[in-house]
Amino acid sequence: MAEKGEGKGKDKGAKVEDDRRIVGIKLIARIYTNLYFWIGIAHLSQAGMDRTTNFPTNGDAFDSNYYKREREIILQLSEDITQIREKSDLMTLLSMRIKRFFYYIHSIVTLIDDENGVFTPFILDPTSSPLKDHADYPQLIKTGFDLGGPFIQAIQAADGPVSFIMEDVISHPGNPSFLRVNYECGIREILMIPLKRNDRMIGFWHVYSDRTDSFTPAFRSVLNGIAPQISNAVSNILRNEVIAQKEETNRTLLDCSYDLSGVRNHADLARAVKDCLGRLKTVHGYAIHRIDGDRQTTSLYLHDGGGTLGENRFAIADGLQDRVLAGVVPLFINVHSEMDHGVSADYLAHWKQRGFRKLIGVSLRTGDLELGILWLAIDDVNLALLKGICAQLSIAMAHVMANEALVQKQDQQQFLLDFCDDIAGVRTKADLEVAISSVLQKLLNTKLAMLNLLEDDGVTLRHYLWDESLFERAMTRFEERRDAVLDIHEAYTVRVLNSDDVVVFDVDEELQRDPENLYAQLWKEVGFPYAYATALRVGNADVGTLWLLGDYVNPELVKGICAQVSVACANIRANERILAYKRILETENELLKEQMRTIYNFDEIIGTGEAMQRVYELMRMVADADSTVLLTGETGTGKELIARAIHHASPRKSKVMVKVNCAALPANLIESELFGHEKGAFTGALERRIGKFELAHQGTLFLDEIGEMPIEAQVKLLRVLQEKELERIGGTVSIKVNVRIIAATNRNLAAEVAEGRFRSDLFYRLNVFPIHLPPLRDRRADIEQLAHFFVDRYRKNTGKNIKTLSARVVKELNGYSWPGNVRELEHVIERSVLMATGTVIATVHLPDKGGHDGAVTGMRSGSLKEMERAYIIDTLKRFGGKLAGPGGAAEYLGIPPTTLHSKLKKLHIEKKDYFTKA
Repeated sequence: MAEKGEGKGKDKGAKVEDDRRIVGIKLIARIYTNLYFWIGIAHLSQAGMDRTTNFPTNGDAFDSNYYKREREIILQLSEDITQIREKSDLMTLLSMRIKRFFYYIHSIVTLIDDENGVFTPFILDPTSSPLKDHADYPQLIKTGFDLGGPFIQAIQAADGPVSFIMEDVISHPGNPSFLRVNYECGIREILMIPLKRNDRMIGFWHVYSDRTDSFTPAFRSVLNGIAPQISNAVSNILRNEVIAQKEETNRTLLDCSYDLSGVRNHADLARAVKDCLGRLKTVHGYAIHRIDGDRQTTSLYLHDGGGTLGENRFAIADGLQDRVLAGVVPLFINVHSEMDHGVSADYLAHWKQRGFRKLIGVSLRTGDLELGILWLAIDDVNLALLKGICAQLSIAMAHVMANEALVQKQDQQQFLLDFCDDIAGVRTKADLEVAISSVLQKLLNTKLAMLNLLEDDGVTLRHYLWDESLFERAMTRFEERRDAVLDIHEAYTVRVLNSDDVVVFDVDEELQRDPENLYAQLWKEVGFPYAYATALRVGNADVGTLWLLGDYVNPELVKGICAQVSVACANIRANERILAYKRILETENELLKEQMRTIYNFDEIIGTGEAMQRVYELMRMVADADSTVLLTGETGTGKELIARAIHHASPRKSKVMVKVNCAALPANLIESELFGHEKGAFTGALERRIGKFELAHQGTLFLDEIGEMPIEAQVKLLRVLQEKELERIGGTVSIKVNVRIIAATNRNLAAEVAEGRFRSDLFYRLNVFPIHLPPLRDRRADIEQLAHFFVDRYRKNTGKNIKTLSARVVKELNGYSWPGNVRELEHVIERSVLMATGTVIATVHLPDKGGHDGAVTGMRSGSLKEMERAYIIDTLKRFGGKLAGPGGAAEYLGIPPTTLHSKLKKLHIEKKDYFTKA
């Protein structure tokens, strides 16, 4: 293996040595050729010097020797001209040889450009020319002179050399400017010889003299004789230049191909482009713009390192890039002219700032796929070479971009896999916020503007997540948009939900289309050029919308992120619903348990007296309706019991009856208790809470102690009762509710309205069907029955064998005023059961007479006579109308029976006032 490697090395070295020998041989041959050429010139010049004086001047006869010598000179010049290969050879030959025979200052050759209708300098004599120090000389040698002027037309019409006195032609309109410059440099006469090839004029041979007698007939004859050979020499030089240029082009393209063949990445391409474009010699600067993924913009891909153009993106339709991409040939532009015509692209200003006036734009493409644009700041260019380099460059660029796309795809997949791992652990809104914030930090200069979730109604969108730091400069405008109600019919939302791809909004374009657009105004104030939006979907079901603000985001990457976010949002919503349903079920379970303990129907409510019969009748009337019921009466009269009875007798009995004690809740929590709140709605709102109205949907809501509700809460309660819909605190979605209201109070609401402590409109809304529950003192006939009911209940609870109440106890119970009503009676019986020792309750523990006097609290304020009358009537009722004897009212009052009779007559108390039938 070592010998084989060594042999290969020797073969390679031998080949290099052979190449060097061939180059050396060619160089020696070239040296000898030039040597022979200049020896011939010197010999010819010497011969000419020996015979110069034999040429006749103007007017002299031309003898046979002259023509002989002329033919000899022409033949020798023709032989030497055939060896000319380069411009310098021809110019040196003509200058050195002809000046030996004739006097002139300098001569040049110009070529005709038929395509542009001009003739341009081709061969110059800067050594002899007096123009070389003139200020206009640099511009003259680059200028194309019009073929349509009278001066040049006269030459084209002539059959041979034509001479002009400078003073006669310099001031003539339309004559070329080089006549004036030559005259200013001392030239006084010009001889013009047309150069033709195959009967087609290809150019002109200019001979200049500072005298007006230089161009003799002999001079003209010699120049006319060698003009065909000069034409052939010029054609040969042109042909040789074309061949040399093709060889140089092919060699350059081969070198570029070699450089570009090893390109694998962006850095390799940058080095290869620098080397390839450096071979164009006159390149002063370059940049490559790559077409972005949106096919609407380009961005800087490669450049020469001059200036700082930045990472801007440039619209293709800017009046310049679109012209380059639409053309099949390079586009030559003037920077100043384009800017004067309104092209305001940043890159054009960049080139101008660097001092470049002219640019060439070349479309880079492979097949039908456009990759980008090559911009060159260059003085002169070989178009064939440029097109060849660009073709190879396009292929290399396509390979690099394909590799970059592959690497980017792999990075994106890894990026999305990492995000998938993060999103898999998301269970709550806080988890989602952390995951999205983390992934967007990896996307440069991209922020979460808003994540909206579709509500259960399928129409309303709830603002769910946003990056508040993004809107620090536009907080007021942002809060207006955040608090506004958003639905699926909003114009931008329609576009997003109807698209399967990421929708890109150019902020400036949106404002041009609608300057009053509030969202575009917000984006502009925030300072980002683009807004990106996409629909969040799980399967074919819309979940919401995601909005991002940034400079540029890969749409495919955004779609991948949104797919994961959609699933996470759906899971969070499902978890929230599950938790909400769990709380509702737990609450309903507690309510049902409570109802099971306290269920009563009409038959189980204790009380058969006339007052209670009126209550039963009203209950039967309203039970089947959904009308609001207002229960009034003193505390302890059984308002909650009546409310439950009405509920269980109604069509809503299959649903729960939810109770709210308005007196037991702090004023700042009543609203949250009734209507619920969203997570984060206020300090301490750590999760969403379902309000009592939502819990009572399709059922009954019992508002106990409604008279204790603050005025502020009354306003919102009234709205819910009227509109039958509510909004949770911190929420923006209206929730429909179908709830029957039963309210209860021990206050006189009419008096509260008069005092300004209760809203009149709410009172009228509640007072649809009022039911007043009588106090126990007005239900004397029901006291014994209630007492036995409570004895039976607590006997079972305590395990005692108590069968009845003694007659004395019954009498005492009937004689008490019961300011605490049924609740007080229940507690008295419970205590008596606990203290009883036999099977009969023989004693009860009632408050003393001072306590009995509390019965007067039920009387209205009035005169002393009215209060005395009311007190006597109440006492007679308690003793069943018995006036005298043991256990009678007179004994209780501590007055003689006769005095009591006198007071009855004096106060007009009749038997019907105090006697109640059982």
